[in-house]
Amino acid sequence: MKSLVILISGRGSNMQALIEAKLPARISAVISNRPSAPGLEIAKTHGIETGVVDRRSYPDREAFDTALARTIDAYEPDLIALAGFMHILEDGFVKRYQGRLMNVHPSLLPAFPGLNSHRQALKEGVKIHGCTVHFVTPQTDRGPIVLQAAVPVLPCDTEETLAARVLQQEHRIYPEAVRWFMEGRLKLSDNGVDVSHVADPAVSGSVLYSPGL
Repeated sequence: MKSLVILISGRGSNMQALIEAKLPARISAVISNRPSAPGLEIAKTHGIETGVVDRRSYPDREAFDTALARTIDAYEPDLIALAGFMHILEDGFVKRYQGRLMNVHPSLLPAFPGLNSHRQALKEGVKIHGCTVHFVTPQTDRGPIVLQAAVPVLPCDTEETLAARVLQQEHRIYPEAVRWFMEGRLKLSDNGVDVSHVADPAVSGSVLYSPGL
């Protein structure tokens, strides 16, 4: 069975969605850069091994990334899933795991990369917002897109209500994208990611979920 390592910094709601999805993979470890991350306790209740690589214990990002990679490599993962991991990874770290490092971002990339995506969406007055699962590359939030989900932006929305609606879809599409990877359905190409043999009738040929539109 293939191995998955999940990286978190906080409560780990996407981590929990991955755990509950009963993926065709072994979740070998949940690792956090913050010792107090609530998600660590959730992982322990599921019998999953946990680890901490505390960013404050290292003089710079490069030293931290080296220690993090050493910890990850002990589990020999096929895939590493970032689930609310609040740390900018160095290029060397990203290239080390090229094609094996996945993230979910709360916007329809390439729109609204970086922080405060919901605030950006409301400020720009878009009518559709959403989330994106993508492979991580050195250019932040610009990696090949695996799967996206769109949600309507309502006239009464606040950052909090919009974030909650998007998060529901993150919990839906992130496990699906990880499942596809573990089942060998994903192939990186010049134009992004090709998805083969998708059986779910809710997924179109362009692998775009569009609920509630």
